[in-house]
Amino acid sequence: MKPSVATDFDRKLSIREREMSISTPLRPELIECLKASFDNINNQPHVIVIFGASGDLAKKKIYPTLWWLFRDGLLPKRFIFIGYARSDLTVQKLQSLFEKNCKVHEGEKEKFEAFISHCSYIRGAYDKPEGFIELQKRIFNLQIECDNRLSVNLEPVNRLYYLALPPQVYETVSSHIKRHCMDKGDSWTRIIIEKPFGTDTSSSAKLSSHLSSLFDEEQIYRIDHYLGKEMVQNLMVLRFGNQVFNPSWNRNYIASVIISFKEDFGIAGRAGYFDTSGIIRDVMQNHLIQLLTLVAMEKPASLNEEDIRDEKVKVLKAIKPLSLDDVILGQYVRNPNAKDGEEAATGYLDEEAVSNDSVTPTYALAVLYVNNERWEGVPFFLRCGKALNERKAEVRIQYKEVPGDIYPVGELKRNELVMRVQPNEAVYMKMMTKKPGMGFAVDESELDLTYGARYKNIRLPEAYERLLLEVLAGSQINFVRTDELDYSWQIFTPLLKKIDEKKCKPVNYVFGSRGPVEADQFLQDRGFMFTGTYKWTDPHKKH
Repeated sequence: MKPSVATDFDRKLSIREREMSISTPLRPELIECLKASFDNINNQPHVIVIFGASGDLAKKKIYPTLWWLFRDGLLPKRFIFIGYARSDLTVQKLQSLFEKNCKVHEGEKEKFEAFISHCSYIRGAYDKPEGFIELQKRIFNLQIECDNRLSVNLEPVNRLYYLALPPQVYETVSSHIKRHCMDKGDSWTRIIIEKPFGTDTSSSAKLSSHLSSLFDEEQIYRIDHYLGKEMVQNLMVLRFGNQVFNPSWNRNYIASVIISFKEDFGIAGRAGYFDTSGIIRDVMQNHLIQLLTLVAMEKPASLNEEDIRDEKVKVLKAIKPLSLDDVILGQYVRNPNAKDGEEAATGYLDEEAVSNDSVTPTYALAVLYVNNERWEGVPFFLRCGKALNERKAEVRIQYKEVPGDIYPVGELKRNELVMRVQPNEAVYMKMMTKKPGMGFAVDESELDLTYGARYKNIRLPEAYERLLLEVLAGSQINFVRTDELDYSWQIFTPLLKKIDEKKCKPVNYVFGSRGPVEADQFLQDRGFMFTGTYKWTDPHKKH
C-alpha cells in the first residue's frame, strides 16, 4: 500500500474555490491544509530540474507554477531549481523569459527576488554526458551547502526531473539521468514526462519499456494536465458521493454520453507539431479517453491510486478498437465572412508550415462502446476540434425519454447532466419544469450544482499547481500508468493506421462553425438527440 499522504492530500484538495485570477494567492486556510500534507517531506532538501528550461512549456507553465507554489509557502523548506537547456543563458536571461507569465503583484517583488535566488541554470546538450555530469556536481554542491547552513550530517537530496522536451529526446535524456544523476542515498528520484507518450501502440510500448528499464513505475509520472482540473477531479465525487445518481448510472437510464473538447482558435503556431499528429493524437487519445474512463469506471475499492487506476484500465479493456466507420474527420477552412488579418480568414491549408495536400484532421468525432454489463449498447461520443464556434470542454450525459409520456408529443426533452470542465467550471442538470401560469405546459430549466453563489472570490490550485504538488507528495492518482497507456493506444492505433494508409480526406467545415454538418447526423443516427431549444445561462456572469 502507498502512504496515506496521497489519499489525504487529494481529499483535502476537494475543498471548493472559484473565480479568481490564477495569479491570486490561495486562501490561508487552504494553504495550511495543503502544508499539513507535506510534514513528512518538508525537512529534506529537494532539487527540481527543468529540462527544456528555455522552451514554451517551461516559461509559460512550469516556472510560473513553481513561483505560485513558492509564494504560497507550499514548496519544501529546502529546495533549488535548476534549469537545463542548450541555449546560452544566464539566470537573469532565463528570468526574463518567464517573469511576465508569473504575474507578480505589487507587494510581491521581494518574495519574487527570493524565488529567483533559488534558481540556477546549466547549459548542456541532451545527447552528451558532460552537461549531466555538471548537473550531478551542482546537486552534490547543494547537499554540502544545505549541511553547512543547517549544521547537519550530509543528506541525500530528493530529485524531481521534469522533461519539458520534445518526445524524441526522452530516451536519451532519461538514460543520462540514470547513468549520471541518481542519488545512492535514502532519497527519492521522480521523473515527469509530458504527452505525447508515443504516437501509436508500438512507439508507446517502446518508450514505456525504455523507462521501465531505468526507473520503477512509482518513479514515472506521465502528466496529462487535464487530470488536474477541478471539474475532472469532481467527477468521482459526483459519481460515488451522491446516491441520487448511482441507481441511474447505467444503460437502463442513460441514452448516450458526449465528451467534448472545443477550441475557438486554429493551430496557433503549432503547425510543425500538429500536422504530424492531428487532433486524435493531440486530444482524443489522452484528454478525452481519460474523461471517458472516469465516467464509465466502477466504484474503486478505495481512494488509493492503484485501486482507481485499476478500474480505469478495466474500462479501456472493454472498448473495441475503432474503425473508419466509427469516426467523422474534419478540417477547417477560412471563413468567407472574416476580414483580412483575422484568424478566421486563414484555413488550415493556408498555414505556412502546412502542405497544400495535407489531410491532417483538425476535428474528430468518434463513437465508442464499453462492452460490459453496465454500459452495453450505450454510445460514448468523443468530440474534439479546433477553429469552432466556442471554447468549451464538457461531459454531457443524456438520459432516455420518460416512459409513458402523458404530455403532448415532443414537449418533454431528455434530461441531461452536464459537467463543464472549462471555461467556468459548472455542473448542472437539464430538467423539465412547469411554465408559470395556468395549465401544465412544460419548459426546460436547470438544476444548478455549480456552487456559483456559495463560493465567490476564491480560487483552487491550477492544474499544474495541483499536479506538481502531487508529484512532491508521491501521489500518482492523477497520472497515467503504463498499462493504462497501452490499452488506450490499442483502441486508437488501428484507426490511425487506416487513416494514414488510405490518406482519408477530412470533410471541410468553416472556421467559427459548429464543425462538419455530417457530425450532427452521425450523432443522431447513433442515439444522441439534439433539440437546440435550450441554452445554458452561466450563473457566474452578471445579468
